[in-house]
Amino acid sequence: MKNTLYNQLLIFCIATLFVACVSPKKMVYFQDIEGVETNETVVNYEPKIQVGDLLSINVSAIDGEAAMPFNLYETPMIGSAVSNAKPLTYLVNSDGEINFPVLGTMKVAGLSTKILAADLTKTLAAYLKSPIVNIRLTNFKVTVLGEVKVPGSYTISNERISIIEAIGLAGDLTIQGRRSTVLLIREQEGERKFVTIDLTNKKLFNSPYFYLAQNDVIYIEPNKTKLNSSVVGSNTGVILSSVSILITLITLLTR
Repeated sequence: MKNTLYNQLLIFCIATLFVACVSPKKMVYFQDIEGVETNETVVNYEPKIQVGDLLSINVSAIDGEAAMPFNLYETPMIGSAVSNAKPLTYLVNSDGEINFPVLGTMKVAGLSTKILAADLTKTLAAYLKSPIVNIRLTNFKVTVLGEVKVPGSYTISNERISIIEAIGLAGDLTIQGRRSTVLLIREQEGERKFVTIDLTNKKLFNSPYFYLAQNDVIYIEPNKTKLNSSVVGSNTGVILSSVSILITLITLLTR
């Protein structure tokens, strides 16, 4: 009977260790590229302006005073210099439009900041000599949740970030994160898309979702090991320690 109990406890421990093991194939990113030289074209991705975006638009020209009416500022205090006034951002309304000084309502949703800047420069050429337009998305952010070291929302200043860079900002996946079924949630043109991405497959680099859009959400789900451990409970370590002590005692008693 003692031997039977000993065997059962031993099987339990081995089974627990087996469940805790994770295959290296499930942990390695970008598999099947070792020793292979690739010349894949890097996509020059540019995010499109969406409803709810905040745009910083600055117009300058050779004649600085002539350009002032085309810039949006907080109403300066009486006697204060215009140069000290704080520039305001443009909110893209539910119709995808902004109200631009002098020019009035402009449709901007669906355009990149580069294209919008080029269009504005061309239009302002009728009013200004050699106008220069700089546009930036001020609320470009992505959110990374789930099995990463530092989950949260991250503001991006350069308007271009890949899913790999976003995960890097979040401190990389934990060992319990499932790398083959990363969920990307994206809202675009009034629709919400759910896309599954495999970080272990090199095809990721050619995916249209490799570069993220503003307000994208990335969710890393836990692997089976993490799910199983949550079922067993947080006292797994205590249980294993107790089992180990019992096995030691039984071994001593059966000698």
